[in-house]
Amino acid sequence: MKTIKLIFTVCLLATLTLSSCKYKAGDRMPGTTSAKIDSVSYALGVWFGGTIKTADFGELNYCQMEKGLKDMLNDKELKISEQQIMSFIQQYLMQRQSYVSEKNVADGVAFLEKNKAKEGVIETESGLQYKIISEGTGAYPTGKDTVEVNYKGTLIDGKVFDSSYERNEPAKFPLNAVVKGWSEGLSYIKEGGKIEIYIPSSLGYGSQTYGPIPANSTLIFEVELIKVYPFVEAPAEPAKDAKKAAKK
Repeated sequence: MKTIKLIFTVCLLATLTLSSCKYKAGDRMPGTTSAKIDSVSYALGVWFGGTIKTADFGELNYCQMEKGLKDMLNDKELKISEQQIMSFIQQYLMQRQSYVSEKNVADGVAFLEKNKAKEGVIETESGLQYKIISEGTGAYPTGKDTVEVNYKGTLIDGKVFDSSYERNEPAKFPLNAVVKGWSEGLSYIKEGGKIEIYIPSSLGYGSQTYGPIPANSTLIFEVELIKVYPFVEAPAEPAKDAKKAAKK
């Protein structure tokens, strides 16, 4: 119970600043400056904002959040009992996630339907769409090859969820270790080429939430194929009997 109360209180602490800038009355450790209090207060606000952003609650009433905070801190009667708080939040988030997942499917279908009519966009039998920016002059990668690439990944609303350009470092991985949309998309350009890939959720991460990628998201990748490293089959180990014979 104490843990729930602590989480609830800390999570709502930052909302005090939504309507006013006041200090919460309480004891201060000896030697602690106002600047230090301001810094930890700001840090809590950032942490709280990140929690809300990551969980994706959707629409919220900040006034009610502040009321909940004050009721908790002032030991007033709560509209929702402490025993129900986490259950209530979890149930709402489950409903929210289901809604967002279904919405992402519908939004993705609508996006791809409109996108395939754009100049230069090709749709394959699998449902993948791509647009070749430059074909390249080297070798085409195949399923087990390792590729070195620079890329930027965005959601259909333009939000960037990953970028090797931002890290200032190309990525390198086997093509059979990534989602199907990547493997298929890169098969259409040669080493040195560049392509835009539009990946339906069925060829991406499907119904799973993957880091900053919500469930059932349609993904857009801009990929520059820097180098192809052909797959080399590892030599088979000699049979045990052959090894014994060699020792003799």
